[in-house]
Amino acid sequence: MMKRSEIRENVFKLVFCGDFYSQDEIPVQVDRYFEEAAIPDEESGFSKFSEEEQALIANRFDQVKERVSELDAKINQVAKGWKTDRMGKAELAILRLAVYEMLYDEDVPVKVAINEAVELAKKYGGEDASAFVNGILAKLA
Repeated sequence: MMKRSEIRENVFKLVFCGDFYSQDEIPVQVDRYFEEAAIPDEESGFSKFSEEEQALIANRFDQVKERVSELDAKINQVAKGWKTDRMGKAELAILRLAVYEMLYDEDVPVKVAINEAVELAKKYGGEDASAFVNGILAKLA
């Protein structure tokens, strides 16, 4: 079973990709994401996701996607001088997922949501992304 951080990272990737496609194209892109991940790993021979993990990731992505306008409004309330339409795509996807977790996922403590978002920003964002993400989320905590 994947760790929660791995599941979160895959949800982030889908949220990120979702910004590049129309609403009609998103289901096809989600299917494609899982098809590519279903190719057996050369070392273990197993596919990347179990059916349970795939369902969990897809469900979480759908929940975030359904609330994008609400999540963006929350981010815009505290992002002085950096409205969501000016943010980098990776940072915005990270923020959307973290704000979703902070508001709607009772299983994820706020501090964990912030810490995990900062880690994703270090891995996928620009040079100052982790500080930027941390600053926005700290104002929402």
